[in-house]
Amino acid sequence: MYNLVEHGIYSENEQKEDPEKYEEFMARIEAGEKIEADDWMPDEYRQTLIKLISMHGISEIMGALPEKEWVPKAPTLKRKLGIMAKVQDEMGHGQLLLRVAEDLMAPYGKDRGDLMRDLLEGKLKFHNVFHMPTKTWADAGVIGWLVDGAAIISQTNMLDASYGPYQRALQRICAEEVFHAQHGEAIVMALAEGTKEQRAMLQDAVNRWWSALLMFFGPASASTTGSSKQEVTTKYRIRKSSNEELRQAFLDKYLPRVFALGLTVPDETAHYDEDKQKWIYKQPDWTEFKKIISNNGPRSKERLRLREIAYENNSWVREALAPTAAMS
Repeated sequence: MYNLVEHGIYSENEQKEDPEKYEEFMARIEAGEKIEADDWMPDEYRQTLIKLISMHGISEIMGALPEKEWVPKAPTLKRKLGIMAKVQDEMGHGQLLLRVAEDLMAPYGKDRGDLMRDLLEGKLKFHNVFHMPTKTWADAGVIGWLVDGAAIISQTNMLDASYGPYQRALQRICAEEVFHAQHGEAIVMALAEGTKEQRAMLQDAVNRWWSALLMFFGPASASTTGSSKQEVTTKYRIRKSSNEELRQAFLDKYLPRVFALGLTVPDETAHYDEDKQKWIYKQPDWTEFKKIISNNGPRSKERLRLREIAYENNSWVREALAPTAAMS
């Protein structure tokens, strides 16, 4: 990440935090006030937001690619129009979030283009689920129903985020994600009520996506990855719940629905423990998770190359707009 001292934004003393400003900042957060882009903020807060929002924005853009693969192969015109609209929404979410991140990066003289270059150079990660292959039409349903369902749980957890621009962007995004989940659910229901072959295709998709869905919220503890992001984001009231709390909320909502459709998950240990008031499940392979988000997943290279081609092919637009941007 960028260093404020190296870029001349803060002095060494300010980098260590101005005690009075920091106290005022924390008091504002604790009072429920929203921090805006031009407000003073601690370096740790700014850096955390840049990392979180840029990853979220890039994930929205990269997340459109798995479903984009099924636009020409959708089974009906209605399904084609639905998935095309969803892909368009996801790209719009990405652009909205990168604009929010860009404001935070302004003191460094950085913009959205730097984020895209960071992605292509392997410096910026995107969500584990979007490195996965989509083998059948049922995958489009599972992505809309369960992956977007997981995203809604994660994002609504930040609907009262202390950073105002992100909080406002999330309000719009979450509203649209609800339609995406309904779109996926409609596909899943059609397959579940369809032929024996269609049900088998749906069950196969759930089996293949289950581990990635459990990984979606990240590991329960920092010791798994060496990251303390959970504690930092909670301290600054960017989000409320821990990774495991979010995963349990996902299991609470969706496992009963999966079972109600007569489907299963590839985990013979999965059950609800009444005494502990929580779901028991088999831990996914967190080593594999780290490998995937390091761009070594099943479709990582292909999707990054597709994004790189789009970036190269549209370079003329950036070049044409550069004089206008310089004058404004």
